[in-house]
Amino acid sequence: MLDKIKQLIAEISGFSAQTPEEVEQFRIKHLSKKGIIALLFEDFKNVPVEQKKDIGKALNDLKTAAQTKINDLKEQLCDADSGASGTDLMLPGDPLKLGSRHPLSIVRNEILSIFDKLGFTISEGPEIEDDWHNFSALNFPEEHPARDMQDTFFIEKHPDIVLHTHTSSVQVRDMETHQLPIRLVTPGRVFRNEAISARAHCIFHQIEALYIDENVSFADLKQTLTYFAKELFGPDTQIRLRPSYFPFTEPSAEMDVSCTLCHGKGCNVCKGTGWLEILGCGMVDPNVLELNGIDKEKYTGFALGMGIERITMLKFGIKDLRLFFENDLRFLEQFAAVV
Repeated sequence: MLDKIKQLIAEISGFSAQTPEEVEQFRIKHLSKKGIIALLFEDFKNVPVEQKKDIGKALNDLKTAAQTKINDLKEQLCDADSGASGTDLMLPGDPLKLGSRHPLSIVRNEILSIFDKLGFTISEGPEIEDDWHNFSALNFPEEHPARDMQDTFFIEKHPDIVLHTHTSSVQVRDMETHQLPIRLVTPGRVFRNEAISARAHCIFHQIEALYIDENVSFADLKQTLTYFAKELFGPDTQIRLRPSYFPFTEPSAEMDVSCTLCHGKGCNVCKGTGWLEILGCGMVDPNVLELNGIDKEKYTGFALGMGIERITMLKFGIKDLRLFFENDLRFLEQFAAVV
């Protein structure tokens, strides 16, 4: 048997094939259940004990040689077919369609990058909040309309728990835990019980900024806003501040920027005024500082907040806010080229 095995190894070594069919016939002849090698393994039980070690090793070598020959022949024929087809294997593959960032993510990242240049760090917090962090610590009186069910999502079994209506609640947590000075920007998703329309949604995204230190003034706030507007909308952008009211700032203001479409001349988007409102701001109310354990005699600060959806609509000329939430590829693909 040993001589027969050596003869078969020599035959296998010298075998060649021109077609896959010949390789398959070779496999059937040698490695099928009724092939030559299988029959030799069956006869192995009749081999004398003193020869089993040598013949067993030879049989395993034979089987390995046959399988290796089959694999090599298949690979050679595959390479030959590739060359015969005229395919240039050095050419790049079929291009894959690249995705894109969501327009809200694009603008969010751009805004955060601007504040990063000003030395602000990002802070994030929970979306489910208690009354203290969402309202009371921000100087919202008990009768404030924002506490009404028409504006806030309350948890029915736990009326003290709400879906936070602004990222200011994260700033409260920061004031409780961070050492002064504080210079933070807080992005996040917020919730308000509003009817969904082209101009409003029950879910939207905010970015707020908070700066508390000694001798912080309204002039610091205005300079920050001017820099922010020019970085976001272009160097020719102008801003104006209008008096307003927020429970957590005093004085408070709304900020407008010169219309990005008509450049202040007046158009349908800015309703002929030449200005577009983009955010609210003001000096942190001393009551808020005191409620959060900060010495109001020593420290002052400013806060500002904006809706990312509104700025994105202005930046890209989008007229329906609901498009941001519909996952329509025809809409999202328009932003593939936006960095």
